[in-house]
Amino acid sequence: MNARLRVVIADDERPARSFLAALLRSFDDVLIVAEAESGREAVAAIERERPDLALLDLQMPELDGLGVVRLLKKSDMPLIAFVTAYDEYAVRAFEMNAVDYLLKPVDKTRLRETINRAQERVEHAEIVAEQSARVSEAIATYESSPRRPFLERIPVRRRDEIVIVPVAQIASIVAEGELLYLTTVKNERHTITYRLKDLEARLDPGQFIRLGRGTLANIHSIQKVNVMPGGTHVVLLANGQKLQVSRLQSRLIRERLLKL
Repeated sequence: MNARLRVVIADDERPARSFLAALLRSFDDVLIVAEAESGREAVAAIERERPDLALLDLQMPELDGLGVVRLLKKSDMPLIAFVTAYDEYAVRAFEMNAVDYLLKPVDKTRLRETINRAQERVEHAEIVAEQSARVSEAIATYESSPRRPFLERIPVRRRDEIVIVPVAQIASIVAEGELLYLTTVKNERHTITYRLKDLEARLDPGQFIRLGRGTLANIHSIQKVNVMPGGTHVVLLANGQKLQVSRLQSRLIRERLLKL
């Protein structure tokens, strides 16, 4: 009998992660070696466990499934299957580049097909470089796909009026519980009830950057980046705000902002 397929699953929503884990445990030839509730945990688990397959939620705060792949060294790259709510551009990109994906809610029969394909690729010792190239191409295809227009304005309700806040004037967005605090370049503060990862998906990624699990900053508002002990950073915005950067996002900020 062949060894069981070693799998890491990553999803920030506990019910979805538990449901997927229960389906996987119903297969005798699968072993879940780690569960991750964030992209950061997924990277650490993959580097530590060296699984055969990683099932990565495409939409996770701070670091999504695509970001996880970007941070992995080619030598650490397992087979990848993305798990996503329906997204026609993602589906098209994955199908074009022969990258496996599962649509939520995950169907057991479809999951079995993914497991079978992964086992076949493991048995044939598929070249890591080929897998890495396919996933990289899928990411490039997905990110170059035309999407619905990014938000240009955010309506904010204040008692009996609605204030229209231009996105270009927002310096930072900070999540606290169920609320999002929008601070403008003029230091005006607005509050909305919205999930950060849902709002982030509607903002231009060329304009906003993740600083941590609960923080986004407008790239054009960043004036200074201070390096702190331990490899983290503190960002100073033009409006005087100081925002802490998580250790994981510090790595990405170095790549994106601190290199010519």
